[in-house]
Amino acid sequence: MGWFSTLKRDIEVVFERDPVARSVLEVVLCYPGFHAIVFHRIAHYFYCHRFFLIARLISHISRFLTGIEIHPGARIGRGFFIDHGSGVVIGETTEIGDNVTIYQGVTLGGTGKQKGKRHPTIGNNVVISAGAKVLGSFTVGDNSKIGAGSVVLKSVPPNSTVVGVPGRLVIRDGAKVEDGRVEVDLEHHLLPDPIADTLAALQEKIQELETKIEMFERKDRRDTGLQHLKQKKGKTKYA
Repeated sequence: MGWFSTLKRDIEVVFERDPVARSVLEVVLCYPGFHAIVFHRIAHYFYCHRFFLIARLISHISRFLTGIEIHPGARIGRGFFIDHGSGVVIGETTEIGDNVTIYQGVTLGGTGKQKGKRHPTIGNNVVISAGAKVLGSFTVGDNSKIGAGSVVLKSVPPNSTVVGVPGRLVIRDGAKVEDGRVEVDLEHHLLPDPIADTLAALQEKIQELETKIEMFERKDRRDTGLQHLKQKKGKTKYA
């Protein structure tokens, strides 16, 4: 695919995933996420041709203007969309597939100081919600979701949802397919919460135990009262 067709696709995804976008001119002039990806594609070209200083300089200017830091070595597919984007960090050896959406505060980072592949590989049609951290050299499978604020430290199978710190897997259905095109599911606020479910189950169990204890206490008070009454009657008769 040519550079202009890729640019055209980067503009189209803004209209597909952001209901606020009204015109192409507005996207080109007012969307920092779009600016960041355009800067990155230029910087990546220089990086691939071993003009590392120029590539890093373009990346640095992009970070200054947009608040989004993408290392020029990162490989990013078509249809990439950064919504809002402030505080996004994407590391050097990150690989991102097609039709990926990320939100503000996301980090695609590495662990340790080793050389080589140390950042994640993100599959196609993945949604990474605000503040999520994906750290390490592993793969996030196609059609997966990362919940807001999650910290993902190991591989995620395709068609899955990860929530929590550290990230916990919740298997779910894959993305819908309509007219041959994958529909990116942006309902990232409607995610299961296993921690909340566990706490709710514990609360229910505690209430059940409290009810049983209260029943035993009432029964014990009745039995004590009857024993008292029997003792009292026995004393009266003896007198």
